[in-house]
Amino acid sequence: MNRLDNIGPQRAYLAQNSRYFGLFLVVLLLPILSGACRKAVSEAEVRGSGRPAAEAIAEADRLYLGRSDLTKVRQALVALRQSQADDPTNYELAWRLAKFNYYLGAHSPESSEKEKAFHDGIAAGKLAVQLQNGKPDGHFWLGANYGGNAKLSVLAGLADFEDIRQEMETVLKLDEKYQSGSAYMALGQLYLEAPRMLGGDSQKAVEYLEKGIRIGPDNALLRWHLAAAYAELHRNDDARKQIDYLLAMKPAPGYEPEYEEAVAEVRKLQERLKQETR
Repeated sequence: MNRLDNIGPQRAYLAQNSRYFGLFLVVLLLPILSGACRKAVSEAEVRGSGRPAAEAIAEADRLYLGRSDLTKVRQALVALRQSQADDPTNYELAWRLAKFNYYLGAHSPESSEKEKAFHDGIAAGKLAVQLQNGKPDGHFWLGANYGGNAKLSVLAGLADFEDIRQEMETVLKLDEKYQSGSAYMALGQLYLEAPRMLGGDSQKAVEYLEKGIRIGPDNALLRWHLAAAYAELHRNDDARKQIDYLLAMKPAPGYEPEYEEAVAEVRKLQERLKQETR
């Protein structure tokens, strides 16, 4: 039988250990609860919204205008996925999913998100091509996602080279003016960045980029890549002309984020060229 003078200390001991046990349960359950929440969010993203696809597309397009904030790109993707759950053969949804995933993959700072975005973008692009093989949107954004994926690893680059070339050449056959000559830009990047053993060719890259500029003179990203290609061939005067043109031009309406990105990159190139002449 317990002595009366031991009851107080025992109660204190039990109360203290009860608190520790409670904390232990919280720590144990947090990962489980967190996983359940993530699963719920994931399921919510793919659950149909029940509204017309046109409304989801309009919302996604509005969000994409603010794409400098990646949160808005992610929200746009959720809206498109929800609508696609109701309308899985909608071409307009499919190619936008490829486009928005490409932007997210190209700009996200997180490697896991980049990889998933390009993977999802490739799947969406393939669906778009399957639905409307004779339109350029699906081919272009499928090729763009192949290109983004190729930059993630050497093995991916080896596998994707021919796929990128094929999709962008298809775009040129369907509509070479698509996205202000951006298929020429993609092919220029491909030949500029690929190893020579895979067909990399700086001169061929310049030829593609120069064709693109004739079609899309206000394409800021194309100007940046052409300047970089000229610099690669040590045509520094030509590179400076492209830089000066880009810095003097105004961004095309709706493409302000791309213009700002191009300006930031050519300023780096400009500084590098200055250092080379010292």
